[in-house]
Amino acid sequence: MNQDFKNALWSTANTLRGSVDPSEYKYPVLGLIFLKYVSESFTARRSALQSAFADPQDDLYLKDSVSRTEFLEDRNYYVMENVLWVPERARWPFIQANAKQPNVAVLLDEAMGLIEADNPKLDGLLPKVYVRTVLEQNTLGALIDMVATINFDAKDGGDVLGDVYEYFLGNFAGSEGKNAGEFFTTKPIVSVIVEVLAPRKGKLYDGACGAGGMFVSGKRYALEHGSTARDISIYGQERNPNTWKIAAMNLAIRGLDFNLGESHGDTFSADKHPTLKADYIFMNPPFGAQSEWPRDSLLKDPRWVYGIPPAKPAHFAWLQHAVHHLSNKGQCGIVMPNGTLNTTSGGEDAIRQKMVEDDVVECIVALPGQLFLNTQIPCCLWFLAKDKTKNGRDRTGEILFIDARKLGFMKSRVNLDLSDEDIRKIAQTVHLWREDDDRLPALDGQEEPVYQDIPGFCKSATLEEVQSHGFVLSPGRYAGSKEAEDDEGAFKEKLDELVGELKGLFKRSDDLRIEVKDGLKGLGYEL
Repeated sequence: MNQDFKNALWSTANTLRGSVDPSEYKYPVLGLIFLKYVSESFTARRSALQSAFADPQDDLYLKDSVSRTEFLEDRNYYVMENVLWVPERARWPFIQANAKQPNVAVLLDEAMGLIEADNPKLDGLLPKVYVRTVLEQNTLGALIDMVATINFDAKDGGDVLGDVYEYFLGNFAGSEGKNAGEFFTTKPIVSVIVEVLAPRKGKLYDGACGAGGMFVSGKRYALEHGSTARDISIYGQERNPNTWKIAAMNLAIRGLDFNLGESHGDTFSADKHPTLKADYIFMNPPFGAQSEWPRDSLLKDPRWVYGIPPAKPAHFAWLQHAVHHLSNKGQCGIVMPNGTLNTTSGGEDAIRQKMVEDDVVECIVALPGQLFLNTQIPCCLWFLAKDKTKNGRDRTGEILFIDARKLGFMKSRVNLDLSDEDIRKIAQTVHLWREDDDRLPALDGQEEPVYQDIPGFCKSATLEEVQSHGFVLSPGRYAGSKEAEDDEGAFKEKLDELVGELKGLFKRSDDLRIEVKDGLKGLGYEL
């Protein structure tokens, strides 16, 4: 889709927002894009069925067996193509015809309810927020007119509307600032994980799925590499009820079958897929202060095979949760703060050591800072595998370290991005090291590429080498970077912790000062 058109759509939507907070505004806007998609997809399938009914050569041609109306209203012919059944009063022509009516908010909520009723998988997942929204009546009508300008072509499988949905998600995330990371992972981070894992067929899982962006990118990769939507199964979980609904719409708008659990819920205390063993796991769980789990009630949980992690932060709880859900041939890519690579607090270093010794750590990628919308602290990617003899050569006893902190370019004053070449460089390094089937072929006239250590960028280390470094996993130590001993991300994270502790001490000092003053006042002394 033309970028100028997407920019114009966002500009219009943002103008109509007025003083409404972006965190509330995104639900009615994304809901309208969803309605437009499911209705247009339904209409496209209906047109195909009309043609089939009239063509004796078509596989669906049913001579005199049913009436034309019965044929077109048989929902089985829609579901078989993964198209949602849309009742008449939820179809876009009806919505648009009533855009300027005083009861349009009621009609929109009703449309969402009708779709849920006819599609049990979406029950309770769609945003029925229009009656209680603070948006003016004329603003809703203008938003409907705006969404109506988005063209739909059945040939693109909904990607135009899907791209608008994704584009709007990113812009809403940028508007929300610090809370954005709860539902949106920026494209460069998602792309690195997907390109390294290279999903083709099997079960995809994300235990902190946010708005479902990892799944969308995984599906796109699979389709671009010869798979079909039926080749992948999606399993996810999200603790925020509103974000859980956004994810369902995001996946439905792509025509994907999915299982996000029967409700939202905490991944640790209410795992929606307790027996799942996934082939690919993508995760960007909460960081730092937002990251905790109910430790006291789960001390005997079978997931903690490498040790019981501290309640806060929950970084090593997430890592062990991922290992628990990996199939024997599975692969995982999970976003973590750089502090996880060298922390020695709360027993986390012992857990990290046991994970290394059990040989489930396959690759560590240190990324540059400023990739996130809500923090400038650099992060890293942990790639895990239960069996390193699969998906390429036997890598038993080896870990690949990639220091990608020098890659990227400034996209804006505060945010950095990775170019396609940067992402390819990281992914190709991993695939060459694995010697798997996802290696990019040699260009004409060039030798077949092979993996080699590159000082300052990548190093294949043995477990013995890692042990000699005290099981610290900072890539700079192994790749020979001059900044090996000065991990900026870990420093900033530790500094944040110290500042937090200092604030607590200052507050305690103030409280004590007041107590002393009150005590002296009681004795007749004034300070």
